[in-house]
Amino acid sequence: MAQETLLIAANPQGIKLPPTQDELPSDDGIPMETQRHGLQMQLLVRPLSQWLKTQGREAFVGGNMFVYFSPNQVRNEDYRGPDVFVVVDVPRKERKSWVVWEEEKAPDVVIELLSESTAQKDKEEKKLIYQNRLRVTEYFWYDPFDPEDLAGHRLEGGVYKSLNPDAQGRFSSEILGLVLVRWQGIYGDEQEPITWLRWATAEGQLLPTIEELAEQEKQRAEQEKQRAERLAAKLRALGVEVDDSV
Repeated sequence: MAQETLLIAANPQGIKLPPTQDELPSDDGIPMETQRHGLQMQLLVRPLSQWLKTQGREAFVGGNMFVYFSPNQVRNEDYRGPDVFVVVDVPRKERKSWVVWEEEKAPDVVIELLSESTAQKDKEEKKLIYQNRLRVTEYFWYDPFDPEDLAGHRLEGGVYKSLNPDAQGRFSSEILGLVLVRWQGIYGDEQEPITWLRWATAEGQLLPTIEELAEQEKQRAEQEKQRAERLAAKLRALGVEVDDSV
């Protein structure tokens, strides 16, 4: 009964109770701070989602997407949109927003991409919300324009404990069994190498982007072609007729 009263009080607009992702706002029309922030989000979301799929792990990876943890957010128009979040052990399907009371699960991992206008809020207010309200197990932040501003926290006894990077400056995610690494290279429309935050295995293998997977496949095809050509040349040297059309 108390929950029903809370929902009614938080619902002056007459939204169906309890509100689902179909009734709740899913977009505030505010873009990410810069193009680099948008590219950085994609670089964290897409390779991870694909890797989890290849590993056979049921999970959802979201980017710049609302997360609802209280019906009061409707009344206050207090919409929270983590830049990157991961929820493990849930069905792999499309969502408009992540609604905790609908999914019965909060995000397990959150990454916020800092900017001059959001850094203080991400490090203080949002950190407390992820710790006290959502109980997000692992919380990381990173500034795309200041690669040194990378930090990680893990929930222990209900309180975030700062994580220490390893000897290579990497932060580990126990939830995912992966590490976050700073990688210098060209991604998206950038013309010069810059430092990006990427997921990698504990052995240091980067989770590839779609473009990198395509390039790897192209290189494998070229290597197979070269091997076939060398074999054909050897067979011809031995007097064996080779049909090049095969």
